[in-house]
Amino acid sequence: MPASIRNILAVFIGLVVGFTVNMVVIEFNTSMLFPPPESVDLRDPAQFEQYVKTLPALAFVVVMLAHLGQAFVGGWVAARLGASWAMTLAMVVGTITLAGCIIMMIEVPSPTWFAVELPLCLVVAWIAGHLERRRRASGADAVEDARPASA
Repeated sequence: MPASIRNILAVFIGLVVGFTVNMVVIEFNTSMLFPPPESVDLRDPAQFEQYVKTLPALAFVVVMLAHLGQAFVGGWVAARLGASWAMTLAMVVGTITLAGCIIMMIEVPSPTWFAVELPLCLVVAWIAGHLERRRRASGADAVEDARPASA
């Protein structure tokens, strides 16, 4: 498979895996930690907004961890699966995650301090790319011959 196709697929898979991590944590947040009252329909934008306004700061910390998990895990998966440009692939996932976070901050009422997650999306994606670059530089992909030397 050509390297460019492999890199595109790596980013796509990284985005899917990262998004899955995000949704699992968000679902845990809204179903186990801070469930809405039974009378609230989260598909109704007005009711959803009212529910969000009642959430404590910890609920937003969990959402932030979900977003950062998406950027980190998705970035690492993209970097790991890519044929080349590990850091670039991780940063593409981090940048797309950042764009999604910006859209969510515009559409969902959140505390002002929540904006701290925006630069962190890129930081954790960079860390994921760095870890993969370091792994590759150490020669972890090299297959060692484990056969004993013949006498």
